[in-house]
Amino acid sequence: MTHDGQVVAVMVPLAAQGHLNQLLHLSRLISARNIPVHYIGASTHNRQAKLRVHGWDPSELSNLHFHDFVIPPILSLPPDPTAETKFPAHLIPSFRSAAIHLRDPLTHLLHSLSSHARRIIVIHDSLMASTVEDIDSIPNAESYNFHSVSAFNMAVYDLEQKQTKGNENSIIKDLNIPSLDGCFTPEFWEFFESQFGLPRKFSGNLYNTCKAIEEPYLEILQRINHETKHWAIGPFNPVELGSSTHNAHPCLEWLDKQDTNSVVYVSFGTTTTLEDVQIAEIAGGLERSGQKFIWALRDADKGDVFDGEVRKSELPEGFEKRVEMEGRGLVVRDWAPQLAILSHGSTGGFISHCGWNSCMETITMGVPIAAWPMHSDQPRNAVLMTEVLRVGLLVRDWADREKLVMATTIENAVRKLMASEEGQEIRKTAKELSHAVRQSVKDNGVSQVEFDSFISHITRDI
Repeated sequence: MTHDGQVVAVMVPLAAQGHLNQLLHLSRLISARNIPVHYIGASTHNRQAKLRVHGWDPSELSNLHFHDFVIPPILSLPPDPTAETKFPAHLIPSFRSAAIHLRDPLTHLLHSLSSHARRIIVIHDSLMASTVEDIDSIPNAESYNFHSVSAFNMAVYDLEQKQTKGNENSIIKDLNIPSLDGCFTPEFWEFFESQFGLPRKFSGNLYNTCKAIEEPYLEILQRINHETKHWAIGPFNPVELGSSTHNAHPCLEWLDKQDTNSVVYVSFGTTTTLEDVQIAEIAGGLERSGQKFIWALRDADKGDVFDGEVRKSELPEGFEKRVEMEGRGLVVRDWAPQLAILSHGSTGGFISHCGWNSCMETITMGVPIAAWPMHSDQPRNAVLMTEVLRVGLLVRDWADREKLVMATTIENAVRKLMASEEGQEIRKTAKELSHAVRQSVKDNGVSQVEFDSFISHITRDI
């Protein structure tokens, strides 16, 4: 595995699905430029990333190398559906453990690569900054900060921190920006501080977004942090999925039998756990809406997703059998191939928590969103999707986050999205934005130009 005289890339993801996934997709793009990529993590997290990626097969890339580092057993706590703040506080111990215990093996790997490689490009999740702290001891290594959230989220946060007046704020002043109350737990802010608190030197910022979606906010970030290079090189996920049946899921066969744009896909991601009473209201709302649906119903991931039993959420008696018998809907309790579902012609809407991965995937595939944010960056992503890009509508306002969302509210949102004139207008806008994003990754498209610029930068002559 020597890479004599080559530039090599090393990926350092945060140990959470939405972060593992983005840097694995980026690994595919970089390795396609004949740059060897080393993806590092605890063996359980690497296994998780490979098992769940869709749209391509990591084992088929000869220049993508996984390093399964042994770290102490991960404290794998179950999520708490009754927690006041929906943020997955049970994952913080595994974030901390990975950040601390990957530091030495990573440094050892970088030293061993540095004797052969011309330059080592370390791309680390912004929440793994402490793990790459020893990079300064390696003269031919450079680190790049990867931001897993939207440029909109980052720009709003930076403007709030700086409390700037004038033109900068005019771009967000008419928007209904929710506060960060209820988005995170104190333990998360402590972890955040441990990664962002120290001034660290890095060579640039990478974003999983593109100018076709977020140019005004990328410009704000560039102005605020003008000494550092910025590259918006998303979407990282494949924009076209081959017709290969690699791990074809039964829900895709069911979708094949449905009409165009007739199915609403329901998923709240890998870090949300709902109480049974809320699950019952969703079931009632979906059934009463009269729309066909696929519902990915799972608890939030544990720190080790392969560790033991997972709570099986209770559904109203007879619901699952009834909707399947009538051909009205499917409940998927295992891992759902989200990208394949969103890219399917029968999928016409997405009830989503608005995690950034889900936003980018649904934008890429041109599927409008019914936004139901739960925590973290999601409430502000929901504003971007509904008020700025106009590719979705809100299921419930963030200010009402502590109230139960009733079946009638869910029914009305689904009907509006799937079967109203307003929904048709939103779908049209979503298709137009999807087209712009797909153009952006073609030759001379804005994302392709940014990616070319990044590759030229990291492969420049010494």
